[in-house]
Amino acid sequence: DGRSPEVSPFSTLQYCWSQEITSNPPSGCIPGQMLCCLWRGEAWPINPYSERLAAGLVLQMLLTSAAAGQTLWRIHSENVSALKVSKVPFPVFGGEVRMQAPCSRSFLKLTAMEVKWIHVLVVFLFLLSVAMTGCFLWQYSLPKVEPNPSVMEVRSEAVQMCPRYPEPVPLDHPLPILKEALEKVDQMLRQKMHSSGLPAMSAIVIYNDTVLWTGNFGKKNASDPASGVPNEYTIYRIASVSKIFPTIMLYKLWEEGKVTSLDDPLERYAQNFVIKNPLGRLKDSEQRYTPSPVTLRRMASQLSGLPRRLRSTSLLWKGNTQDALALLKDDVLVADPGTRCHYSNLAFSLMAHVLADHAADGQYQRWVSENILDRLGMEDTGFDITAPIHSQMAVGFYGSQQPAPLYDLGWYRPSGQMYSTAADLAKLAMVFLGTYHRRLLEPDTVKTMLTPLFKCSVEYFANKTGTPWEINEQLGYDVIRKDGDLDGYSATFSLIPKLRLSFIVLMAGPRPQGGNIVTQTYDYLIPAMETAFREADKSLVPPPNPIPYVGYYTYSNLTFYEIKVGIGGVLVMQQFGPHVEELIPEKYRTIKLHHLEDRVFQVVFDKEFPCVLHLGSASISLETQNGQLFNFYPFDRKGLSPGFDAPGLNTYNVVRVLRKPVFYS
Repeated sequence: DGRSPEVSPFSTLQYCWSQEITSNPPSGCIPGQMLCCLWRGEAWPINPYSERLAAGLVLQMLLTSAAAGQTLWRIHSENVSALKVSKVPFPVFGGEVRMQAPCSRSFLKLTAMEVKWIHVLVVFLFLLSVAMTGCFLWQYSLPKVEPNPSVMEVRSEAVQMCPRYPEPVPLDHPLPILKEALEKVDQMLRQKMHSSGLPAMSAIVIYNDTVLWTGNFGKKNASDPASGVPNEYTIYRIASVSKIFPTIMLYKLWEEGKVTSLDDPLERYAQNFVIKNPLGRLKDSEQRYTPSPVTLRRMASQLSGLPRRLRSTSLLWKGNTQDALALLKDDVLVADPGTRCHYSNLAFSLMAHVLADHAADGQYQRWVSENILDRLGMEDTGFDITAPIHSQMAVGFYGSQQPAPLYDLGWYRPSGQMYSTAADLAKLAMVFLGTYHRRLLEPDTVKTMLTPLFKCSVEYFANKTGTPWEINEQLGYDVIRKDGDLDGYSATFSLIPKLRLSFIVLMAGPRPQGGNIVTQTYDYLIPAMETAFREADKSLVPPPNPIPYVGYYTYSNLTFYEIKVGIGGVLVMQQFGPHVEELIPEKYRTIKLHHLEDRVFQVVFDKEFPCVLHLGSASISLETQNGQLFNFYPFDRKGLSPGFDAPGLNTYNVVRVLRKPVFYS
């Protein structure tokens, strides 16, 4: 019927034909000597076979043999419990099978209509050959481009390993592959320090609740030869990474019911908030501009449309919230809220102060200290740079190697005033990874906070925005990060939630040029973590009683399987049969069955595997099989399951056989 062949993990081909095959030979075949089956317009002869054998099985055997480039072998018996075949067709767990060319159709008797169409085809091919000859002569006069052998070799060896996005599992660190990746990160950061002249840097990599690596480079004070090397407890200003904290405040007040909705308009909490929105949508009958609301969530995600800062002010402005609201009355939004990513320090500072006035007696810093810093044990994080704090700080420098002053940001403090350490921010990272021993937000709230909200335009510095994140895709994962840059300091707080991975870097100077160090770090870490997850021992559950499932099974007498008890009582399923061992490596013929409930199991490959296994002319999709469910049938009077289905693969009636089949070559 023109479709590509479909397969299951238990047979080579199931649904590739649409014409009903019977024991009566189609017109044009030689009765008693061979059966001529039509598939996709081609003739497929079948050697003599047992008349009692189901015709559908014959066709499966035939197409299987053609797909494997092998001849058809004679079947001696149809007895399921003692099947004997001269050879077995190419057996696979499943995947896409690409057919080779079928046999010749010359033995068929051609009808008049077929002869007519053959004449038409001959004329068409003649004209096509003339045209192609002209194209060849024209092309021959052009310069020839020689293929690059190295490129061809790389392409031929490139194999996509699966699962593509492996689930995080407990890891025994140090693993060689992780150690190698972390050494590359260390080397890269040292090189960046050397080439940029960056005075000091502290970095940390976290997986789950474990610190995998720390790196500390340079000197705490580059102008003091006696200054020591920084460590994970050295204090740095974190600039706009501070924006994480008013965002946490918003979500915490929402959990507590003190904020009705994340999408509440700011006017609900600041009644005198007014700003012009000339880009708002036309809504009313008089065609007047009605502004879209500046909501709390939009303020926390750079979607509010508010300007970067209040007009006629700098980040050192010392006014108050009422002064800010007064200035906004004659200001304009730079974008209709919710329509464009636009970075705004004003939005975060205004939101923080308004929420503090609403729920914390106007004391934003005290609320953050009591409800976030103290609860998480972030003892070296805060706002006010006192003398004891200053003594523990890495001295920030401009690119000119001049020390940077420690400016106080005044009213804009919520947007960038804070200081912290790599060790303290690691605790915060574990909160977002869901692994810290002290809870700050409910798991569903954390999930909401980490969800991207909006795809930004190309001129914005991030692909997507969140609360308060800048989000970029890398190697198939969303890298959620918050960057901060202030006189003399740079910082990045980043997460990959799907990998439960975090990278934090604090610098006493501007960011190094020549590549983003966060992106380069994840270029090393992501592939290493994926491989570590794929190769890690899986925590599988055995059935309460394995006996009902142990034994031999077959699908349509074509593919054969043995289920036995493995280590720890976990069921192991292996395909077998002549030539199977030669064609398919054992690790890809063997799967484990993870018990879920009742008589339901899940297919699990023990280690990493190629998503598609190429074997000659056949392609087996191992990715399709991984994670599928096996539903075993209710036990019979002997207490054994007579078979099972794999509904996700549209495969049914995989039946138990009494004993192991015998094969003869």
